[in-house]
Amino acid sequence: MKPTISIEYCPKCGWLLRAAYMAQEILTTFSDDLKSVTLQPALVSGTYTISIDEKVIFDRKTMGRFPEIKELKQLIRDIVNPDKSLGHSDKK
Repeated sequence: MKPTISIEYCPKCGWLLRAAYMAQEILTTFSDDLKSVTLQPALVSGTYTISIDEKVIFDRKTMGRFPEIKELKQLIRDIVNPDKSLGHSDKK
């Protein structure tokens, strides 16, 4: 079964557009590798976490920042399809 990615964001902080942009980028890159990408409004202010099958792979509070899209794609790729080339996103 293909994995599900969840982006939990703080609606009070105005992070819906950021979450939607990241979801679109993830779906474009991993359309064959994922079951779905969901956007979930957080109950706790300041929350911005990204999970694969409920395992957190990025937490804004822990990292002190938002993920770069290149970094996020690499994190996801390493879990869902380690052999997948990300083209320009693979270059450092």
